[in-house]
Amino acid sequence: MPVRKGAEIIEPKGRLGVLLVGLGAVSTTFIAGVEAVRKGIGQPVGSLTQMGTIRLGKRTDNRVPLIKDFMPLAKLEDLVFGAWDIFEDSAYEAATHAGVLEKELLSQLKGPLQKIKPMKAVFDQTYVKRLSGTNVKTGANKFKLAEQLIAEIAEWKRKNRCSRVVMIWAASTEIFLKEHPVHKTLESFENAMRQNHKAIAPSMIYAYAALKSGIPFANGAPNLTVDIRALRTLAEENNLAICGKDFKTGQTLMKTIIAPGLKARMLGLNGWYSTNILGNRDGEVLDDPESFKTKEESKLSVLEYILQPEVYPQLYKDFSHVVRINYYPPRGDNKEGWDNIDIFGWLGYPMQIKIDFLCRDSILAAPIVLDLALFLDLAQRAGMKGIQEWLSFYFKSPQTAPALYPEHDVFIQLMKLKNTLRYLRGEDLITHLGLEYYD
Repeated sequence: MPVRKGAEIIEPKGRLGVLLVGLGAVSTTFIAGVEAVRKGIGQPVGSLTQMGTIRLGKRTDNRVPLIKDFMPLAKLEDLVFGAWDIFEDSAYEAATHAGVLEKELLSQLKGPLQKIKPMKAVFDQTYVKRLSGTNVKTGANKFKLAEQLIAEIAEWKRKNRCSRVVMIWAASTEIFLKEHPVHKTLESFENAMRQNHKAIAPSMIYAYAALKSGIPFANGAPNLTVDIRALRTLAEENNLAICGKDFKTGQTLMKTIIAPGLKARMLGLNGWYSTNILGNRDGEVLDDPESFKTKEESKLSVLEYILQPEVYPQLYKDFSHVVRINYYPPRGDNKEGWDNIDIFGWLGYPMQIKIDFLCRDSILAAPIVLDLALFLDLAQRAGMKGIQEWLSFYFKSPQTAPALYPEHDVFIQLMKLKNTLRYLRGEDLITHLGLEYYD
């Protein structure tokens, strides 16, 4: 049964452990950012949980609290961080190497960042061909590796005195995989792990270990992970929240803002050409065609779902959609997303939109990681299990119930998220009908 309106939410007592798979640019920017906010030397810009408000009741009621005051979220002071990575660098060393944050800021955060040392990772270069590292677990098979993770999670939770833990995949994009028969049941999945089956990727092993450990899981990459049936079932059976996939940061964020506007005004689309220049570890990984295929699938689906060409064939049927990612080392984490959009209006007259988004990938992703950690923990304490579609606001490829198409319009996603929060607190949902003001 779904969670009821005004459900009792367990208070967030004690420490919340945030376990990150990958201690690269995104994870270190997130951790350093939280530490900076805790020290009072930075602001959590981009975080809905920290800076966002929520309207309650009628517009004339003037009830607009901060989300963090309205919902019983974990406090930043109560967060504890842990991670796995294929490199041995501490969070401070990894952040310095990533080059996202200024050295002057990092020097002020050196103490807490140096204390975070990554655990050995479950890694197989078959799935991420452009990377290799030495800080890697070994085991007889994938099931044994999962058992190592489960034991490690329990020990980490005990050692850090955490009352609750969430896990977020913030590691690299794996090669493109399709759902396989071994993914159908938990039994076939576990047997496949014991047989080192190629359909079991490292991200699935982490997700399995999290769900077996009673920990909710969010997938920040476009990998096939908790969207397979075996892991969805495991999450449901263990009453755990899952969500994904692929953090919505730069170019796709722009698409989910612009495309709804075009559709709202019934402006047609002939083509949308997107190219990216990226020089960090993510760019290096995506330089491999098999990893790029996974990312491409995530990026291409957005426009089709928003514009609904089957509903509006005169405006959107057979539009051309091209996505390119170019690895360019000098750019580092400062990604450039360039879009050329060929649209048409009244009587079919052509127009163009050009977007050049000089963004910082990890700066945009860090607040997403924070919000997901806090909202996943909230969902868990509210008794919400399985797929959390209300968190689709944060993802390029939102996970939904089987046979249900995903909602990509960022404004609808935000309404869904805020209405979910209102529902949990027993407040009226906001419909924006507004007729009551004119009775």
